Amino acid sequence: MKALIRFILLLSGIVVLPSLCSAQLENIIVEKYYISDANDATDTLGGGIEPGTVTYRVYADLAQGTKLRRIYGDASHPLIFSSTEPFFNNKADGRSFGYQFARNRYRENTVALDTWITISSTTTSSARQGGILKINDLNGSFIGGENNDGGSAEIADGLLVNTNAEIGIPLTTADGMDSLDVLPTGFNHYGFEDVISGDDSTILGSIIPRNYFESRNAGLLCEGAMGVDTIVNHVLLAQLTTKGDLEFEINIELEIPAAVGTNIVKYVARDSGIVEGEVFSPLLRYPPVCGCTDADYLEYSPVYACSNPDSCQTLIVLGCTDPLACNFNPNANFNVQEICCYIGDCGDLNIADVCPELSIDSQAQSKLVLYPNPGTNGFSIMSPFKSGEFVAVGLYSTTGKLVHQINNLLPSKGNTVLIEKVDVPAGVYIVKVEQVGEIQNSIWIKQ
Repeated sequence: MKALIRFILLLSGIVVLPSLCSAQLENIIVEKYYISDANDATDTLGGGIEPGTVTYRVYADLAQGTKLRRIYGDASHPLIFSSTEPFFNNKADGRSFGYQFARNRYRENTVALDTWITISSTTTSSARQGGILKINDLNGSFIGGENNDGGSAEIADGLLVNTNAEIGIPLTTADGMDSLDVLPTGFNHYGFEDVISGDDSTILGSIIPRNYFESRNAGLLCEGAMGVDTIVNHVLLAQLTTKGDLEFEINIELEIPAAVGTNIVKYVARDSGIVEGEVFSPLLRYPPVCGCTDADYLEYSPVYACSNPDSCQTLIVLGCTDPLACNFNPNANFNVQEICCYIGDCGDLNIADVCPELSIDSQAQSKLVLYPNPGTNGFSIMSPFKSGEFVAVGLYSTTGKLVHQINNLLPSKGNTVLIEKVDVPAGVYIVKVEQVGEIQNSIWIKQ
């Protein structure tokens, strides 16, 4: 059912930020709820609203059974609402929080377009209304058109009747409100209103038009709320009305069912300052930052909230990128040190499987003859070399480090290659000889 609803949302032009991992916070949905028109602009009771002003609703898409308890900002994770133009707040009967509205007030002038935050509820407790996406609202509308008083200009057909295609379903058809089966209780808030006067001069209040709010000590909380449809569980967080470009950072506290009782988990919009009990989610920032969300590519990052396929350029190739290892992979771009194998130190791996040409069995079958062996300076290599083909000789320590290399050697008529001097400490070395793609190995001891 969730997958079907997400598909319908995309077709309806609603921004759905897809979850990148299995979590209780599955999505953030930003709905373009309404766009004001010239009729709405005639009203002066609410303080005036410009044509083209957009009202957005923000929903948290939560897993079934999960409750939202708090929207907040703290020292590490600020709560931010921003726009390039001021937010609209109705001066006649606007409120800072959605749960404070009397249902009948939505019928007056432009009250239904007020800016506020909430936790699911859109009316006072006696009315029991909660926010629901318009495409899921099947019980009609009690605001706009014939249900609206027409504002100060007493528009005959009422306000809020715009049918702009960008908003999908008109408000006169679906108002995005329906009865809540489980009513949120215990609402409280801090950090928005003056503690003495009770006035709200933030972007949620109508005292001073503002386009920016940031707080590290503000929050709205209740005892836990779910969406109107508790299975789909879209919980309304905010209604934000502005003519400018909208941005926000929201942090939320969830109550999650557990085997015994419940757990409290905080989802935060910034990936710094994370402490126990907090989970970073890029979904909580708007507009979303998009990039490579495919972990199979080097460009992947968990900070991206949405996928941009063009950002995924370099497919990860796992392997050993240490050129001193016998299984060095020049095509690998992501080193896995645990699989790097060295002569004398192949970890838990079997060198006969990883680098069979350097195994003891390979050396035992080698046709190379080294003399003198042991030696004090250089040595000669006798083998059935191919006439006229160059030979490359590498000398490796028992840990796989290349300590001496000579290329472009031509065997003598006696199928012998002379290494006149090897300036290395006394010890045991692996001699690797390559000619025309054929590799042979043997052991040489320097005294």
